[in-house]
Amino acid sequence: MAEKFAGDFRKGTTFEMEGNVFKVVDFQHVKPGKGSAFVRTKLKNVITGAVIDKTFNPSDKYPEATIEKREMQYLYNDGDLYYFMDNETYEQMPLNKDVLSDALQFLKENMNVTVISYKGNVFSVEPPMFVELEVTYTEPGFSGNTTTTSGKPATLENGYEISVPLFVNIGDTIRIDTRTGEYMERV
Repeated sequence: MAEKFAGDFRKGTTFEMEGNVFKVVDFQHVKPGKGSAFVRTKLKNVITGAVIDKTFNPSDKYPEATIEKREMQYLYNDGDLYYFMDNETYEQMPLNKDVLSDALQFLKENMNVTVISYKGNVFSVEPPMFVELEVTYTEPGFSGNTTTTSGKPATLENGYEISVPLFVNIGDTIRIDTRTGEYMERV
């Protein structure tokens, strides 16, 4: 198994430590005037989602963790189980609601997502960076009132609620940035 020196850590690097798999969220190489250099990191446990701060000696070695990403299509949900289909093998895989976390608010049937796993255990589902969903309910807007920065609540076709500008109406399709969960534009 390949090993990684802490001095080679970069954002997105995944490695094993103390029986867990961590992803480097942020890092900083520090070379103080006195003493030896060190690497200050912010790490995310890819299984639990917990974020920790940790300092490493640049010569520390850790086994690399290979994270598998597969393109899959969201089919439907049945209670707390959400069914996805592998786009290459057409094999169906049920995932528990807990694994989906934030991705849940952007899912729509037949949407392609990235399913991320480690040693066969799925720990995350990433929706596309931008999704387009239809507004199924919102209060009527006021014509001419497009200059204010305040928004109004809107319910989307998948049940997710979001704040939208006053000019958005029922039946409009809007684009959402899944990284922030915010309205971007009317499509």
